[in-house]
Amino acid sequence: MNATVGDRLLVHGNTVGERDRSGVITEVQGVDGAPPYRVQYDDGHTCLVFPGPDAVVLHQ
Repeated sequence: MNATVGDRLLVHGNTVGERDRSGVITEVQGVDGAPPYRVQYDDGHTCLVFPGPDAVVLHQ
């Protein structure tokens, strides 16, 4: 998985009733676009994310 600042991260809900979450990647801490990513989610909170198989990077 590779990303650049400004790409969006979409994390699919993995249990019944859990909504998908998405946000903007504001910082890439890995080498050559690799995780972890600092993500500002659409609901306003920011966190460091190590994306799993339920995550997709949407390039600009």
